[in-house]
Amino acid sequence: MQFIDEAIIHVKAGDGGNGSAAFRREDGVPHGGPSGGDGGRGGSVILVADKHLASLLDFKYRRHYKAERGEDGRGKDQYGAAGEDLVLKVPVGTMIYRDEPGEPNDLIADLSEAGQTLVLAKGGTGGRGNIHFKTPWNQAPTKAEPGTPGQEINVRLELKLLADVGLLGFPNVGKSTFISHVSRARPKIANYPFTTLVPNLGVVKLSDERQFVVADIPGLIEGASEGAGLGLQFLRHVERCRVLLHIVESTFMTGPERSPIEDFDVINAELERYAPALVTKPQVVVLNKVDATEPEKIDAIKQAFADRNVELLTMSAATGEGIAQVLERLWSHLVVARSG
Repeated sequence: MQFIDEAIIHVKAGDGGNGSAAFRREDGVPHGGPSGGDGGRGGSVILVADKHLASLLDFKYRRHYKAERGEDGRGKDQYGAAGEDLVLKVPVGTMIYRDEPGEPNDLIADLSEAGQTLVLAKGGTGGRGNIHFKTPWNQAPTKAEPGTPGQEINVRLELKLLADVGLLGFPNVGKSTFISHVSRARPKIANYPFTTLVPNLGVVKLSDERQFVVADIPGLIEGASEGAGLGLQFLRHVERCRVLLHIVESTFMTGPERSPIEDFDVINAELERYAPALVTKPQVVVLNKVDATEPEKIDAIKQAFADRNVELLTMSAATGEGIAQVLERLWSHLVVARSG
């Protein structure tokens, strides 16, 4: 399935049905009288946050949505049926922005919980039939009201993934290997940059029924906040994460020569440029691929981070070494974040 996290759609609620101007023509009713019923209300367009969806893919191929019109009223005091509401399901974490030309693109709603609903466009009201306009001095009114039009609006849907932990790091530092080791997520893993082209979600289960959701955020390199790599496309997904797991590595087998401390600084600088609040989120920093790194080099890297007052954990996502300690450290931060 393609991962689509942004879409622009046009929605139109149903118009209200017209009221009827009718008169009785029945045996036993010699004087007749008005008998026109009301029109039915138009259907509304309603968004519902569905926890089973993970992408806005459906809205990529269909951009226009219209709810059902209300039926017109009829004679013999018959009211028109209401139009059926149009219910559109979106992933949990979808933000809805107004997208009208010449108007501020304000946030309308943030559907951040499963089952949340939003009436995006309200159906029109049915017009009144002439039975409502009979008076002692007007026994045969011909007046009936038309239905009112349903609301319509252009909106931009933007998905921000909901995850407890967001994985940060340059391409090929081992994020996909890590998430595949600790969860059932199976991202593509290969020895070249930008193997992961979409965010991947995985559920990590610890002992005592403890669990949390991890998101692998792809494409972060220097200049990501300005569109380099895939960063600008996916940085938004970091915003909802409670804790960040920042993975660095020291082998650099497939890229230019770098240092773990420089990678750490570059990624954090990009986070601050994109949204300053991101650098205040708790971070667990871990050195990966220690199974392929000399002990002396590991000690030197740990000392470089210690000089910055940053604790550096170590692990090998390939062999599993050190992963349990990393998960427990993440959980300790999550307990604090969830209680706050």
